[in-house]
Amino acid sequence: MAGADRDEVIDAFGRAVNMTPAELERWLATDASREVGQRPSGGGESVGHASGRRIVELKRTKRSDLTEDDLAHMRKVVGYVHRHAVQRPRGDVRASPWRHSLMNWGHDPLADDAGE
Repeated sequence: MAGADRDEVIDAFGRAVNMTPAELERWLATDASREVGQRPSGGGESVGHASGRRIVELKRTKRSDLTEDDLAHMRKVVGYVHRHAVQRPRGDVRASPWRHSLMNWGHDPLADDAGE
């Protein structure tokens, strides 16, 4: 991947993932985190929860050490966050499945609200 494209993906990922690795790890350890999201047909860990674990690793990886596979997952995360953030339900979202799903993908929409 060309340097500029690579940088764009990494920068977009940095903007979409607004939780630190430590915040995301704490969140992923909660029951609320494990209760939301789409599960593979055989059950088990949700897609978003697994993605959250990978996001922690990506956030702790040096920029120069990111692989094409890492960049592909980063693009997936950016797409998910952008698609789902705009689907905000009405009312109090603090304990909503919508927010919890986004948090599994490293994005806390309430952090965005803090600046408003």
